[in-house]
This record gives sequence, structure tokens and C-alpha cells, in this order.
Amino acid sequence: MPTTFRGFATLSLFAADHDAAKRWYADLFGVEAYFERPGYAEFRIGDHQDEVGIVDSRYAPYDTTTAPAGALMYWHVDDLEGTLERLTSMGATPLQPVTERGHGFVTAAVTDPFGNVVGVMHNPHFLDVVGAAGA
Repeated sequence: MPTTFRGFATLSLFAADHDAAKRWYADLFGVEAYFERPGYAEFRIGDHQDEVGIVDSRYAPYDTTTAPAGALMYWHVDDLEGTLERLTSMGATPLQPVTERGHGFVTAAVTDPFGNVVGVMHNPHFLDVVGAAGA
């Protein structure tokens, strides 16, 4: 069976004060966000230009007001619908429906049978990085 989960695509960090969080992470990383839209700022960090998205918490697939906002790691998958079908057939519970984010980015999330959130997405930037690396 071919590998469905090709690699980490985006780490999303949620914040109720999106602008303050965006500034804080820009200071932490020492770079400005390279991509922004209302409620979302994205940084490319490290040797592999990993994506870190600072997301307004109103877009979180769970309530961030009752517990730490946490992080949601999205895996890049080529077949989003097929992967979601497989996850739910294995006992995962839908958490966030397939959501178009614009510019070719599409996300979804489930809760596994053990209570963990698993994010999956189609991520053009992931494909660009893989293509540039010749993988």
C-alpha cells in the first residue's frame, strides 16, 4: 500500500489575539510572516522551510477558550477525501470538515480513537518543497 501521509505540512498554532501572536512569533523566529491573510499568518522556519501558521482561534476545529489552545499538525496527503474515509473507517471521529482555505490549501481533522487530533491537508507549499528537493 502506498504511503498516504507524505510528511508534515503545517503546524497551526491558535491564538485569540492573532495580531499579538503574529508579532510574538515574528520576534521569536527573527523573520516576518511570508504569507498573510485575515486571521492567518505563515512563517517558513528551519533548514526545510517548515510551515508554522499562526491562526485566529475562532478558526480552530475545537474550543480553545476552555483549555490551552495547543497546536494542530497537518499531514500532507494527496487524496484528502480518501484519507478521511480511511481514518473514519478505522474509528476516527470527524472533528473539522473538509475546509477550503484558498490558494489550493484544503484542511480537515479527525479525533483518533484515543482522543488525539489528526490534521490532514492538501498543501501546495509542501509539494513545492518536495519538488525543489528532488524527492
